[in-house]
Amino acid sequence: MPPAGTVHDVASVDEVVTGLGAQGYLVDEGLGTAVYLALRLRRPLLLEGEAGVGKTEAARALAAWSGGELIRLQCYEGIDVSQAVYEWDYSRQLLHLRAAEAAGTAAGSDAATLEDELYHERFLVRRPLLRSLSATGGVPPVLLIDEVDRADDEFEAFLLEILSDYAVTVPELGTYRAEVPPVVVVTSNRTRDVHDALKRRCLYHWVQHPDVDREVEILRVRAPHVSASLARDVATVAAELRDMGMYKPPGVAETLDWAEALVLIGVDDLDAEAMDITIGTLLKYREDQDRLRSRGFGEVVGLLRGA
Repeated sequence: MPPAGTVHDVASVDEVVTGLGAQGYLVDEGLGTAVYLALRLRRPLLLEGEAGVGKTEAARALAAWSGGELIRLQCYEGIDVSQAVYEWDYSRQLLHLRAAEAAGTAAGSDAATLEDELYHERFLVRRPLLRSLSATGGVPPVLLIDEVDRADDEFEAFLLEILSDYAVTVPELGTYRAEVPPVVVVTSNRTRDVHDALKRRCLYHWVQHPDVDREVEILRVRAPHVSASLARDVATVAAELRDMGMYKPPGVAETLDWAEALVLIGVDDLDAEAMDITIGTLLKYREDQDRLRSRGFGEVVGLLRGA
């Protein structure tokens, strides 16, 4: 772990690669360089790629390595300020009013005084964006803005404004400006294009599926009880399926699940039968499974023997 408060002062790409690797997250030089530059330049990092390639996990590993709190904002269609930034705890405000009435203090208070009491910090519910800007101490939090492509254009524009100044205004209380700007990781599965303005604000990296050798390493680190030979079989088949143009090709998360499933049913050497009965852990769409079955499990498994 880097010394407290100096995550932005990492010395090299190798330090990033080693630090993330110590958290069980193996990165290539490209992603390691992107993280290093984002930290040193204090810029948000936009990670795009297909589902399951490890974009979200990169932020988790970065938080674990740096020692900063992981604050996650899951984007979705229709997300707005009340879910992303802040809202008022109306039930507690109402209880406060009733308590004031019961104590007889409400009658003697003017409306402005009561309003000031209601819009006090103790009634403010901090959502992920405000929490990340309100952090204190030397270690910056890691703000994960996950699947930004699911949000609408208006929210993306609002997000850009916050990331430009690392500040947000609550009309009743004033402006909150980050004392310690968070490390920001934005992810997108590219279900739609992220606007150019947000991309210009961020550093960008396309996260690819790992090659066979790297995926074997990942499987051995994340699931050390999986034998080296089975890990290679799993990684080789996964790579072949990704080349078949599947609707949803398997990601690293699926290959890990598949390897675990094979171990649980006692498979040491992958064969067509084992592949058939466990394919639901690897491919999550019927169309993809049908496409594989039409090719034949035996044919795919046969590739392993020449691998």
